[in-house]
Amino acid sequence: MAEHGSSGTHSHGFEEHAKTYEGFIKGSVALTILALDVLVALAAFAFISTGNVLIGFGGIIIGLLTLLIDLRAGNSWYLSVGWLVVFGLFTAIMIG
Repeated sequence: MAEHGSSGTHSHGFEEHAKTYEGFIKGSVALTILALDVLVALAAFAFISTGNVLIGFGGIIIGLLTLLIDLRAGNSWYLSVGWLVVFGLFTAIMIG
């Protein structure tokens, strides 16, 4: 029977699969954090009476910068999540 180039091990594509999976998870977390930043900014646009444009766009820009820093740093999302919490609390205080 003819051999089809199989060496008996099936690990030759596992490294690429693991890299793809890690990239997918990293991208999913980054897009989720960015979407939450945008949702908080939309609440700022809608409900804050004075300075809503500055607060909303400033929050999105700072959130994007912290997200880029966290993406370059690795899998720690402390800076992005911390900014999201601070931005959300500040928006809630300004609304109230």
